[in-house]
Amino acid sequence: MSANIVVLDYGSGNVRSAVRALERVGASVELTADPDAVLAADGLVVPGVGAFASVMEGLEAVRGPYLIDRRLSGGRPVLGICVGLQVMFEEGTEHGTSARGLGQWPGSVVRLEAPVVPHMGWSEVRPPAGSPIFDGVERERFYFVHSYGVLADPAEGMVGPTTPPQVTWATHGVDFVAAVENGALTATQFHPEKSGDAGSHLLENWLGTL
Repeated sequence: MSANIVVLDYGSGNVRSAVRALERVGASVELTADPDAVLAADGLVVPGVGAFASVMEGLEAVRGPYLIDRRLSGGRPVLGICVGLQVMFEEGTEHGTSARGLGQWPGSVVRLEAPVVPHMGWSEVRPPAGSPIFDGVERERFYFVHSYGVLADPAEGMVGPTTPPQVTWATHGVDFVAAVENGALTATQFHPEKSGDAGSHLLENWLGTL
């Protein structure tokens, strides 16, 4: 039986490519913000295109922070993509203004320190050993489009008895977080839906964890 996936519909652009990519690897996909569907799905995908603050505004308009937190508190899988990764952190700073994120992980999203920004194109990633979502694509390139990222290791900012997240890194001028795997919450800075066969394989791996 195929996994039932909801792609959260909160006004983010270009979500159809994520829907199609998930359908290609065998998922049954619904694009909706209906709370019952969001909470009942086997997996929730949180896409994100554009500015951190506007993505947060869109999420708040459909009670996204509450729904995401509710799923995660029950161990229900969530996958964030691009700005969908960034908003999982505590805050984002763009154009000199700061916006609060969802605070699932410690850390701030800042402008990349690189000769050319945005970072646009294919880059290698460096996943940790034993990463479930990178199984079989550890040495592949993935497609990035972003000007901002997380430069500090979120595992170093976590306190208490929590299991530290598995962090994947990439480099564009500086090292930045390319993906995080942390229990029910997984997120990628790159776009798996635009990353060809490697991206499809990664999405299949994620579906296999549900």
